[in-house]
Amino acid sequence: MSEMSFEQMLEESFKTIRNGEVVEGTVIDVKPDEIVLNIGYKSDGIITRNEYTNEANVDLTTMVSVGDTMEAKVLKVNDGEGQVLLTYKRLAAEKGSKRLEEAFENKEVLTAKVAQVLDGGLCVVVDETRVFIPASLVSDTYEKDLSKYKDQEIEFVISEFNPKRRRIIGDRKQLLVEKKLEQQRELFARIKVGDVMIGTVKNVTDFGAFIDLGGADGLLHISEMSWGRVENPKKVFSVGDTVKVFIKGIHETKIALSMKFPAENPWNDAAEKYAVGNVVKGKIARMTDFGAFVELAPGVDALLHVSQISKEHVEKPSDVLKTGQEIEAKIVDFNEEEKKISLSMKALLAPEEEAEAEAEEVYQDAEAAASEEE
Repeated sequence: MSEMSFEQMLEESFKTIRNGEVVEGTVIDVKPDEIVLNIGYKSDGIITRNEYTNEANVDLTTMVSVGDTMEAKVLKVNDGEGQVLLTYKRLAAEKGSKRLEEAFENKEVLTAKVAQVLDGGLCVVVDETRVFIPASLVSDTYEKDLSKYKDQEIEFVISEFNPKRRRIIGDRKQLLVEKKLEQQRELFARIKVGDVMIGTVKNVTDFGAFIDLGGADGLLHISEMSWGRVENPKKVFSVGDTVKVFIKGIHETKIALSMKFPAENPWNDAAEKYAVGNVVKGKIARMTDFGAFVELAPGVDALLHVSQISKEHVEKPSDVLKTGQEIEAKIVDFNEEEKKISLSMKALLAPEEEAEAEAEEVYQDAEAAASEEE
């Protein structure tokens, strides 16, 4: 048997590798666009930037250091220049796919940074494997603009896993719904009618405002916003406002709220303030053909009947009064039980007219006496 040459022995000392094989190596050189690995083979392994990551224009010297050990997959044993072409990202993607499959089966909650914001949703990358989260599964509420999620870390679960069709779907909405349900259960377990709460205005409509109580929304109806009159909730509240409310009613998962705190009820001292005979000031709030309603205080309206406006005949209140006009009148009737107050402007004129009549009578008596003396 002939002896092997030095070159043959050196060749035999190196391991053999095949395309598709996973090898481990040590980084012996790093350039911005290339990593060189000693893989124990007669040629070094090369990982280009495109085979390391999906990120564009990344500087590999910031990602890997000389001396690091890493695994890679053989793409070509000889790239034409005597070097072994390797891929790191494809091996990572395979591992990532396996990782996502396990997460799908175990319903595991994953966390990843949003890599791309697309027209139809978000794209995140887990171990070099792309996961698509449709816009309908990003949030539990409709969001027209998803750009705010760019580069944010978000939690999600894998709701569909089909790597053969390259279809791996993530779902963030499911987690938000579950979290809110848990918060809702906790909230309803501790609240009761009469509790004072601090909430945030979530939405404002023509009929009221929805208040986020931290676990569930409550409805603050327009009629419960103030002891006074509220014509348009949108002129009183804005989304994001912090409000103090109390729970007026609870029915299953619905909460009725109010800002009409009993201690602030303007009728608490009404019997004294609006006793019959008192003279008060107020503003004309609205008018009908039979009279005008006068706001004496927020939540306290009184009726000024058309017959009580003047000693002269008034066909309808709008002939002599205007909405918003401030008037002075006398309380002529007070019914606390029915919360009704009647006013009279004419009653304030009567004493003056009586005085004028008495003066006229004295003048006439004086003239008659003078005539008799003559």
